[in-house]
Amino acid sequence: MKAVVMNRRGGPDVIACVERPDPIPGPGDVLVEIAAAGVNFMDVGVRQGTIWAGMPDPKILGVEGAGRVLRVGDAVDGFGIGQRVAWVYAPGSYADKVVVPATSLVPLPDAIDDRTAASVMMQGLTASHFATDFYPVQQGDIALVHAAAGGVGLLLTQIIKLRGGHVIGRVSSADKMAVAKEAGADHVIVDTEGEFAREAVRLSGGEGVHVVYDGSGPKTFQGSLDALRRSGTFCWYGPVLGGPGPLDIMSLPKSVKIGYATFLDHIHTPQLLRARSTQLFDWIIEGKLNIRIGGQYPLVSAAKAHADMESRATTGKLLLIP
Repeated sequence: MKAVVMNRRGGPDVIACVERPDPIPGPGDVLVEIAAAGVNFMDVGVRQGTIWAGMPDPKILGVEGAGRVLRVGDAVDGFGIGQRVAWVYAPGSYADKVVVPATSLVPLPDAIDDRTAASVMMQGLTASHFATDFYPVQQGDIALVHAAAGGVGLLLTQIIKLRGGHVIGRVSSADKMAVAKEAGADHVIVDTEGEFAREAVRLSGGEGVHVVYDGSGPKTFQGSLDALRRSGTFCWYGPVLGGPGPLDIMSLPKSVKIGYATFLDHIHTPQLLRARSTQLFDWIIEGKLNIRIGGQYPLVSAAKAHADMESRATTGKLLLIP
């Protein structure tokens, strides 16, 4: 099979597309032929050595995708050869075949194509968790969404609007404003220097926002704090860009609540994975959730996909197509 591996930690140049033996499913596993694999900032963190650092190189990148079942291992119920499936957090997904635990698979409805499915698993489940569990958005709540034209930001904006909230989106360049607006953002702030807080407070009527969703790294941390109203909630995510450093909890302003959202907590059981995925698929089928695919690359161009993602010039979801 073809697979994209990293040979050492570093920049996109450490990525190579190689031939590997086809994997064999063990008990409880399923062998899947991949139709599309999602590219995530988590994969950049793996390549840079901040995630999976204990796993020896060379290792196959990627955790997310969609495809068709080729073979099932012993003790697998509910999945058969030829069935269309999607998954998230199955290491080795930058390939044309991957072994996935059956508990990590989701059946795909006929109305959801492979590329849409591969675009919505990690980022859609993340956005869903943020707006329904981490901070359950209520009618009239005002949310500040960082990277509002990115994969998570576009989905999060739409889900907040579905729940009756208002969205102030922050983007890094003026050419991303229209994309964020199209997703439903009520206001869009263009900012690269972390100077967004005053405008977010003004746009929220002078009180500050109810919740901030920030995966933009330490540069925006203080501004996100400043943008919150009293008893506001700060959802911090995205370890790749680093954290804010040690915090003195006694110095936190306005009785705010801060939490760090990690992906595996979003869908910690197979039942929750499938329920949340089904909700996302239903929204897509009903036309309530639109998926923006910002780039599609062959496996051999995985390094280019990483470089484009890191440049912050892309919008929406990036995919690898075997």
